[in-house]
Amino acid sequence: MAKRRSEEPLDSVAIASPANKKARVEEVVDEALPIPPPPPPDYETTQGHSAENEDADTDEDEGTGGEDVAGGAALRQNAPLEGYSDLYLDTINRSVLDFDFEKLCSVTLSNINVYACLVCGKYFQGRGPKSHAYFHALEVDHHVYINMETKKVYVLPEGYEVHNKSLEDIKYVVDPKFDEEEVRKLDKVPKEAVELSNKRYRPGYIGMNNIKANDYLNVVVQALSHVAPLRNFFLLNKFSPTSPQLPVRFSTMVRKIWNPKAFRNHVSPHELLQEIALRSSKKFTLTQQSDPVEFLSWFLNNLHLTLGGSKTKPMSSIIQLAFQGKLRLESQAITAKSDATGDRLRFEESSNISINTTPYMILTLDLPPTPLFRDAVEDKNIIPHVPLTSLLQKYNGIQASERQAHRVRHRLLHPLPPFLMFHIKRFSINKFVSERNPTIVTFPSPIGLDMSPFVEPNPSIYPPGEPIYYELVANIILDTINVATGGGEDSNAADAANKAVGGEGDKVAWKVQLRDKAVANSQRSDLPEWVEIQDLFVERAEAETLFTREGYLMIWERRKEKSKGANGTTNGVGNGKARA
Repeated sequence: MAKRRSEEPLDSVAIASPANKKARVEEVVDEALPIPPPPPPDYETTQGHSAENEDADTDEDEGTGGEDVAGGAALRQNAPLEGYSDLYLDTINRSVLDFDFEKLCSVTLSNINVYACLVCGKYFQGRGPKSHAYFHALEVDHHVYINMETKKVYVLPEGYEVHNKSLEDIKYVVDPKFDEEEVRKLDKVPKEAVELSNKRYRPGYIGMNNIKANDYLNVVVQALSHVAPLRNFFLLNKFSPTSPQLPVRFSTMVRKIWNPKAFRNHVSPHELLQEIALRSSKKFTLTQQSDPVEFLSWFLNNLHLTLGGSKTKPMSSIIQLAFQGKLRLESQAITAKSDATGDRLRFEESSNISINTTPYMILTLDLPPTPLFRDAVEDKNIIPHVPLTSLLQKYNGIQASERQAHRVRHRLLHPLPPFLMFHIKRFSINKFVSERNPTIVTFPSPIGLDMSPFVEPNPSIYPPGEPIYYELVANIILDTINVATGGGEDSNAADAANKAVGGEGDKVAWKVQLRDKAVANSQRSDLPEWVEIQDLFVERAEAETLFTREGYLMIWERRKEKSKGANGTTNGVGNGKARA
């Protein structure tokens, strides 16, 4: 049966839609919570943000490697909303922040445009919408970051800069700054500080982390950071961005050692070690023990060159101004001839004596050889002693030493440098055996070493007969520790590069003894004048017992005194009676 046709076409009939169902639960509005204002005019999306939000070094383009999130729905701001300027600052965790390590992105290992998360302490590259710091903020809800170069603090993912005085302590720890007045007081006014955990420490006398086997570097850096002209130069000098990294990182290390606002009472030389390993072609690393004197010689020479010093022109850098002196060297050849019978050899000295003047920065002192045989009644544990002045006779111009086929005499020349470094040669090595000489070097007083008997008189520079006093600043010592497993590569790791530890199963640990001149000048009895540091351990040391340890490298400072010369005028040199 055929269908009946409709009276009206369907498209001409208006069909009303059913009404929407109302929600059964009524909306609850909390009157106590303020309704956030609408976004300001400078509120932008990630698709249309401008380059004004980023640093001049193209932060948006650095560290890219992800995709836009939510199709560009994330928002970017030039400034925080009104009333929200301190948002997220309470999430900063200062106890986990450690800026001593090399500034490398934890994902890309790049050192370009690095930001540190102030919540977990990790490094990331860039802060743009495709950067690793941006995604870190979205994934783990960490929002506050600091640029390690500009020291600017930003909130991510919004991207605006934070201007808050509560962040000044973090910026100071990242890169401590000193002015001339603060540096002038370092050796005059003793100072104590408090770290985050309420532990007291003394700026300049803090421990250094021994990552694996870098204690040889720790003691050298500690000693150099107490050489006043060198310390003051690296505390105050501002290096350009194009400066070589070796002096820049050493300057950062010195400023962190003397930092009075540190979060911890120790520092890590990791960043400096990375640059040293690179420049030395991995001759000096944090995993392989080395000789402190060998490292010191390399380090001073490279610092001199990177600071613009010349290889031929003397006194062309702060390094040479502090340590370099002149030495007269007399060399006389020795020949061997047979006698008339031909059975014996006769050693004759040549009549020709060559005299040369050579510069020096480190003076080597030779210890007398230890006796091969001991008396039957002598205690085998007795350690021989020798005065420091006896070792310095090598430089009196009279005592001769044998060097290959020559007889050599040494004589120091005026003017003596402000600082003298003595290397006490304890290690000897040949093809068959390596030995360590445990002889103790004694000195009557750490503040009264007279060097005038070992210097060639020069009336035009210094009045003859006047004493030249030096005071001990730093003393690098070694200490043998018996380990359970003797022999092998690991147990002899600290044998100072020449594989000599003095006995199987012994390990050498390097320490440094430092003098606090501020305490000495103020004559405070509650603080020690001498401090002994081994890695993270800082202990009190007594001046009367300094010589009882096996000294390896000594740094002595010339006493600043004024006296009248032969013509009765003040020449600025010492007479041993009054201090300047």
